[in-house]
Amino acid sequence: MTKRILAIGLIFAATSVGWLGLAALIEYRTLESRRQLTRQVASLWGEEHRASAPEITYESKGAQQSAAPESSNIRVALTLDQRKKGLLWHNTYNVSFWGDYTFKNDTGQQREFLITFSFPTTRANYDNFVFRVAGQDARLDGSGQDQVSIKIQLEAGQEIPVTIGYDSRGLDRWVYSHGRGISQVRNFRLVMTTDFAAVDFPPGTVSPASMTPIPGGWELVWRYDRLISGFQLGMEMPSRIQPGPLAGQITMFAPVSLLFFFFVIFVLSVLKDVKLHPMNYFFLAAAFFAFHLLFAYLVDHVDVAWAFGAASVTSVALVVSYLRLVVGPRFALVEAGLTQFIYLVLFSLAHFFQGFTGLTVTLGAIVTLAVMMQLTARIDWEERFGR
Repeated sequence: MTKRILAIGLIFAATSVGWLGLAALIEYRTLESRRQLTRQVASLWGEEHRASAPEITYESKGAQQSAAPESSNIRVALTLDQRKKGLLWHNTYNVSFWGDYTFKNDTGQQREFLITFSFPTTRANYDNFVFRVAGQDARLDGSGQDQVSIKIQLEAGQEIPVTIGYDSRGLDRWVYSHGRGISQVRNFRLVMTTDFAAVDFPPGTVSPASMTPIPGGWELVWRYDRLISGFQLGMEMPSRIQPGPLAGQITMFAPVSLLFFFFVIFVLSVLKDVKLHPMNYFFLAAAFFAFHLLFAYLVDHVDVAWAFGAASVTSVALVVSYLRLVVGPRFALVEAGLTQFIYLVLFSLAHFFQGFTGLTVTLGAIVTLAVMMQLTARIDWEERFGR
């Protein structure tokens, strides 16, 4: 019996080494995919957008001074349009931006002002672009293509409207800043609508004053009468389950699943006086390994749920059909099949629910321990091992 346990332990160790190698390969493929494909997606679709209020400057006493808009009324519509390339989903989105600003010359004298709009990113397309100051359309600044600007003379106390609008596409998150550093904001209102319900706010941004559910998403409102702040506003696009990292996590966790499976099968075989040779355990371990190998490569080509289902059915079918010939159909289907479903399929499925994997494994371990203790409490292990 002792030699048999040692042989089973060696099979478990060898399979675990194989899983570590597979997990390392998945991690390498995922990193390569992220490095190469993220750049491709950004070049084809667009980068993260960092929008900002128009910058208003004027010259006073030989130095450039900045002024803030008198009011800001902004509407942003975000539409999620995720794209999958390789082992990763990329959180691409469409954005429609429209901002109505007003500016007032409160310097006490006539001055020339430079009003500049900087594009959220240079790696994006801007359709239906509008930059209008007091009814006059601005043109691209000859000094560069990352901004547009217009100069305008204003009388003391004169107030003018400034309008900015465009349709574009971005990646991962959308952020709006009031200006550089600590900025003063007056009469500010930004209304954002989303077509997704899983809203989240990037680090360094403030949450909205109100959130109202709308069909398929939310309407979020930021509103300030008079504010001095260095914080930004923004939205983090919701992420789908990433096939590459998920396959790597499940593969790294595989030895735990196999350990539980071997332990339960060993105890049940002792209770039911079923004889399993270490070679039988070797083929069972290979059937477990088949699940992770098939899932890791199938998830490249089909949806993660279909890949998981196909790998699960394949692995369970291998185990049940094999043990049916070795020890009989009942033990193969009931004891072995159910045990594999719990410790391979359900434990792996727990990785789909972030934050609950550890709790699921802990509860599974406690329940397994309790059941095995009750089933084996009356076994004379001295006699069994001696026999």
